[in-house]
Amino acid sequence: MLLLLLLAFVLLPCAGAGRIIGGQEVRPHSRPYMAYLEIQAGTKCSSCGGFLIRPDAVLSAAHCLHKKRALSVTVILGAHNISAQEQSQQRIPVRQWVIHPKYSPVGFKNDIVLLKLKKKAKINKNVQYISFASRNQHVGVGAECLVSGWGLTDTGSKSDVMMEVKLKVQKEEICQHIFDNYQRQSMICVGDEYSKKSTSYGDSGGPLVCNNMAHGIVSHGRKRRLFPKVFTRISYLEPWIHKQLRSFALQELPGSPSSD
Repeated sequence: MLLLLLLAFVLLPCAGAGRIIGGQEVRPHSRPYMAYLEIQAGTKCSSCGGFLIRPDAVLSAAHCLHKKRALSVTVILGAHNISAQEQSQQRIPVRQWVIHPKYSPVGFKNDIVLLKLKKKAKINKNVQYISFASRNQHVGVGAECLVSGWGLTDTGSKSDVMMEVKLKVQKEEICQHIFDNYQRQSMICVGDEYSKKSTSYGDSGGPLVCNNMAHGIVSHGRKRRLFPKVFTRISYLEPWIHKQLRSFALQELPGSPSSD
């Protein structure tokens, strides 16, 4: 199986690093909810994954932006070949982002950030939002889910196109044994117990899609250990997401401080 470095493709001037193991190329534009985040912080650049949940809102991982004092974030939607200027691509600056107030870098608790775009994305066959799990929707052990992104091969050759890996939801006890700060209610234990497939560095922020719905956000794992990985559980944080979306909507009202 190929070792694929997810989200490590150099997109000048920014570069991100990561890998996915045992993945394959997806059919072009078959994951229209996928977002690529370019993060500019001073002279430093980085990238993360994300996903569109509303024409003007993207979800990602909090640690992508935490304490980076990012000067600007740009979201790229509708991309298959991230290195090409595809007509399908939409580059939209981010107006603001909100990190969960109880996010903690120790154990990556509540590892979620909501980004509001400066303008609404144009919804078409290549750019669409995805539904996400509500408070009473849970994904069970053994469910097969998908994680998508862009990357490099382990030999250093570029993989400009979107790649994807299929992973299974695992028993909570597996992650509780390995991660001291694992929380059952707010996290999902995921991976391939035979370590043939995995997410790794740089995958952060991408969605865990199960039955065409986003149930998790790529969060963290152990260095040099392919199995298991921890994802933020969206259903637990769904009330907070909707609260922030309502706040974004109020800002659009005439006369509000953030309205143009």
